[in-house]
Amino acid sequence: MFFCASPLIEAYRTSDFFGKSIFLALFILSIITWAIFFQKLFQSRLAKQGKDSIYTLLKKHPYEIFDLHPKDGPHPFLRIYQTIKEERGRSNREITQAHVQTTISNETKQLKKNLFILSTIMSLAPFLGLLGTVWGILLTFSELQSGVSGATSQVVMGGLAMALGTTVCGLLVAIPALIAYSYLKNVIAILTTEMEDFSELLFAYTQATIK
Repeated sequence: MFFCASPLIEAYRTSDFFGKSIFLALFILSIITWAIFFQKLFQSRLAKQGKDSIYTLLKKHPYEIFDLHPKDGPHPFLRIYQTIKEERGRSNREITQAHVQTTISNETKQLKKNLFILSTIMSLAPFLGLLGTVWGILLTFSELQSGVSGATSQVVMGGLAMALGTTVCGLLVAIPALIAYSYLKNVIAILTTEMEDFSELLFAYTQATIK
């Protein structure tokens, strides 16, 4: 919600302490949303690049697959490769598969880490916006009932501005969080499937090597 439109700034300026707190809370949630999204996007792209790199290496050296030493940085596919490489000479297929499944599970957990925060923000932000809306309307009616002249009009407009402003800000936080969560969840699901396919490919190479 890196949004600098003058109506929202004016709504924040005319809000009371509680209203300003809601605006600031939504702003912080927006920063957290984008930080998690870019961090997970970088993590998933690193995994994809690692997958492409190690697949290229395997295609170039199909007959010496377990004598390779990939030089790219740590990523899920490299860890799976290292697990099978380490276990294939000292364990049977079932034990090796168990180790590989543990590796895949751990890598998936790392990819999903903090993803629940996005789903929480996705649900929380509209409620904070609604809270600001109700509070702004409450202030407006309270001021109208007091019947104080002069400053009444300004306070009433300020209450309405806060009510509408927090609603808009809540949606501006929740919508990107929803999109980011859905996108990352789909990307992680695809990567998990690709990790399982990659492990099966390596097991096939293992059987071919034994024969």
